[in-house]
Amino acid sequence: MKNQAYFMSTQQPKLTRFKQNVLSKYHIYNSIFMTLPFDTISKTGVLLPLFHETCEKGFKNGDNPTTIVETFFKKYQGRRNEESQLNLLFRFIQYIERQVVLFDAIEDAAFPIVNNMDGIGTLRSLKGSARAENKLEELKKYLREFKVRIVLTAHPTQFYPGEVLGIITDLSEAIEDNDLLKINDLLAQLGKTPFFKHHKPSPYDEAVSLMWYLQNVFYHSFGKIYDYIQQNIFEDEVLENEVINIGFWPGGDRDGNPFVTPEITLKVAQRLKESILRNYYKDVRRLKRRLTFRGVEDKVSELESKIIPMCEGKNPKAMDVQEFKSILQNIKQTLIKEHQSLYIDQVNSLINKVHLFGFHFANLDIRQDSRAHAKVFNDMVDKLLETGSDIFPKNYHDLTEQEQVKILSNIKGKIDLSIFEDEDVLKTLETMKVIKTIQEENGERAANRYIISNNQTTLNVMQLWAMLKLVAFHDDLTVDIGPLFETIEDLENAPAVMEELYTNPQYAAHLKKRGNKQTIMLGFSDGTKDGGYLMANWGIFKAKERLTEVSRKYDVTVIFFDGRGGPPARGGGKTHQFYASLGPTIEDKEVQLTIQGQTISSNFGTLDSSQYNLEQLISSGIQNKLHGESLAMSQEHIEVMDDLAKRSYKAYSDFKGHPKFVPYLERMSTLKYYAKTNIGSRPSKRGKSSELVFEDLRAIPFVGSWSQLKQNVPGFYGVGTALKHYEDAGEFDKVVELYKGSSFFKTLIENSMMSLSKSFFDLTKYMADDPEFGEFWKIIYEESETSKRLILKLTGYSELMQEEPSGKASIAIRESIVLPLLTIQQYALKKIQEMQKEGEPDKEKIEVFEKLVTRSLFGNINASRNSA
Repeated sequence: MKNQAYFMSTQQPKLTRFKQNVLSKYHIYNSIFMTLPFDTISKTGVLLPLFHETCEKGFKNGDNPTTIVETFFKKYQGRRNEESQLNLLFRFIQYIERQVVLFDAIEDAAFPIVNNMDGIGTLRSLKGSARAENKLEELKKYLREFKVRIVLTAHPTQFYPGEVLGIITDLSEAIEDNDLLKINDLLAQLGKTPFFKHHKPSPYDEAVSLMWYLQNVFYHSFGKIYDYIQQNIFEDEVLENEVINIGFWPGGDRDGNPFVTPEITLKVAQRLKESILRNYYKDVRRLKRRLTFRGVEDKVSELESKIIPMCEGKNPKAMDVQEFKSILQNIKQTLIKEHQSLYIDQVNSLINKVHLFGFHFANLDIRQDSRAHAKVFNDMVDKLLETGSDIFPKNYHDLTEQEQVKILSNIKGKIDLSIFEDEDVLKTLETMKVIKTIQEENGERAANRYIISNNQTTLNVMQLWAMLKLVAFHDDLTVDIGPLFETIEDLENAPAVMEELYTNPQYAAHLKKRGNKQTIMLGFSDGTKDGGYLMANWGIFKAKERLTEVSRKYDVTVIFFDGRGGPPARGGGKTHQFYASLGPTIEDKEVQLTIQGQTISSNFGTLDSSQYNLEQLISSGIQNKLHGESLAMSQEHIEVMDDLAKRSYKAYSDFKGHPKFVPYLERMSTLKYYAKTNIGSRPSKRGKSSELVFEDLRAIPFVGSWSQLKQNVPGFYGVGTALKHYEDAGEFDKVVELYKGSSFFKTLIENSMMSLSKSFFDLTKYMADDPEFGEFWKIIYEESETSKRLILKLTGYSELMQEEPSGKASIAIRESIVLPLLTIQQYALKKIQEMQKEGEPDKEKIEVFEKLVTRSLFGNINASRNSA
């Protein structure tokens, strides 16, 4: 009956499914909050709808947030003193935070109904279309080499503590089962569970938090997908390629995070191994209950006896992964020969998981900034020369970059770390020893990639190469070095850097040993911050084309690893559509991308959403391979796209160069409050200067601050100006042709629409009258209006996101839920500004309003989870 109900429901339009299974349930379950036996909750629940109505009417009338808040208290709560008013605003924030959680849980529960699990982009659909087009063998060929890797990062865009994530999971299950009693209890639990973290998490805390997803979601969804591919596409043929794998940054990402130590990296790797072994142990226990046959039972018991002490860390070397696989294969063969293959699917499924996860669970990447490396490297050389070492020539620092690269390419020797005293030098070099240790204990795949962020030159790569060889990998470097190119300038220089590396005999020999594969990471977040939305995406597209060309020239398979965030402004948005639109000029044997914060919980937080979105990524890469030739951009389209990107870049650069740009962010936005949220272990900016410098800004608080203002500048600024040039010149038809003919450009425009859909300038309209920032606000507003008008003209839509009614509806509800939060936040910011202008400001009072701003950040960000 459940399957029949599912089938019936998925036949309805997606918007209808959304309204019935999400919107209606939200209104029903939201009313339960009002009945909870907590005085503060019930009173708040009665007053919040009145405040919400006051906000809606106020913004329609053109009122500012201060007027709206004061109107509410005057009309409904006239007897409250100022302290009581502030307490009520804090309670509104707490209540709305929990409304967002409820909506998340309901959307999670409805995911498989709202999103057809067998529809377009799923593996079942992919297999069907390949068979219909007589391309099944071609599909198999691609799956034998094609890979998708999602890399979990601890970048702080997730404001839910672990306890709340657990409640969301349990609440989703209760909602799916319509278990009212359990829902009531969980909402009561939610009402008493704090959202605010009083202390920053350590990098190890972050790693353990993300391992919950590995153990409870990815272990199962990866296994299910791989089982389907093997059984239904390859018809149980052995498949060497794992197709999907998972990367992990917490505990290994040192870029700008001084709290990540070699000890933590090793501890995280050990925890990853223990975590996967615990999952295997559960599966072995299940097998033990079923495989009670002669010749099999004893082998399962043997596995169990070896895994238990390994899980507990008592005997980590009781068995290696090869022995584990061998015993399972032996069990499988015995079942085939002697027991009519009974329960063989369960054994196969465990063999597949061991193939996917080994004893490492996830590939732990190490990352550090090139400038940090350069300082450590130079300090290391100085110390070695000082102690009389002959590894480097005495005049090393006086040599040209080319001469230095030549010396580093042929570096030999071993260095004794005990001679170093500098903490940064020791941390960096000890980390390289730790990589070797992890490989020895968990297998090479456990830690075999080192990312260099802010990579600018060949020397940046070769400095790391030399340190790795001198410290730990003297004869055989079993680590892939992945340069990360981020700024517009670095993207343009990237092909020349890679050609220097490919033509370096020693580096080329290293690549040959690594299967002639080269990982190159490209950063959308900092690219957008540096060059604006269109130029960042087009700059990366062009860089990929040129890097593909130079790599193919030297018979190297380039693997592009995309540093993406959740919102479109940081490379997010419709990610699978992006990969499906790349065309034949970009190497696409693997899709690799970072997944972080609310993107993990929203796109991969449940078994259904994880399976669906992983299948979409696999399908997008395969579709690009099967139909890539038809996606190639014509020369005319390339010229128009290039011109749009340049015009957009000029507009964004002028805007970024405006003297009020940094002061506006610093004083009118929530930028400086991100550091107070305690959601991530790393500092909120790179430099140590007390003065705010644009270059030191991290992409997350930068993009997030625009989002809190409901201005979403990085997702659209410059798009309108670029399109307007073509309208003014009477050549708008050229852009329309580009939109119709290029899936890549269409995806960019759709993502920009999402950013504009989440903009709400009525919230900050009062800033137009500000004597210092009024004109700057108007510049942003006018660009948003131009962008919106011309995107609608370009697409032929009457409203933004017209072709995605369910996505638009989800955004509209979430924006409505947090409207009071946004109003409170702006009210508090304005109060702080006013008090700071006073001769002797009341510091205690300012602190209270600052706390209001900080607390209001949480719900606003969490409500934006569908930006992923």
